[in-house]
Formats: sequence, C-alpha cells, structure tokens
Amino acid sequence: MTTPLVAGAGIAAAALLGREVVKQYIKFKAAPAAARAFYKGGFQPEMNRREAALILGLRESAAEERIKEAHRRIMIANHPDSGGSSFIAAKVNEAKDMLLGKKSKSSVF
Repeated sequence: MTTPLVAGAGIAAAALLGREVVKQYIKFKAAPAAARAFYKGGFQPEMNRREAALILGLRESAAEERIKEAHRRIMIANHPDSGGSSFIAAKVNEAKDMLLGKKSKSSVF
C-alpha cells in the first residue's frame, strides 16, 4: 500500500519540478539576448579597441556590417529618448567610431 503512495508522491514532485523548469526556460527565452550578456565593469578613462569591442560584444576584428548591427541593437535598448542613459549612449557611439576607425583616441567625457 505504501508503494503506490511513494510512487505517486515521486511523480507529483517530478511534475512540479518539470513545470518550474519549463516556466524558467520560457522566461529565459523571452528575455532579449542583449539583456542576457553585456559588458560588466566601469569604463576606462581613454577608450581603446579592446574596450570598444567589449562594449559592443564583438571581436576587435569584426566586420563593419557586424559593428553597425551591434551598435544599432544596443542603441535601441539604451537610447536617451527611450529612457536610456545619455552617458551609455555616448560610450556606445564612441565604441562604434573606435572600431570603424573614425575616432582614434580621446574620451567623450
């Protein structure tokens, strides 16, 4: 008599665990990729190519098209007109310019 009870409790526990796993997976997939991976840390006083690549989530040798695509994606999420930070937007623009070779040095702020 206890065997069906134990089996039922085990099945119920597995079902609840499975339900929670599915809910967490759906929540994870609903979050945009940009929200899952981002550059952590402060900014250096003078931006270099490595930092620019980290900000945009690219390699230093990324193609121009990929740089522009990453810049656009990040700016949509962080644009000051949409409630984003003007400082972050300036740093993202500086990173794009640095990787495209339009800006050799000097910090925005």
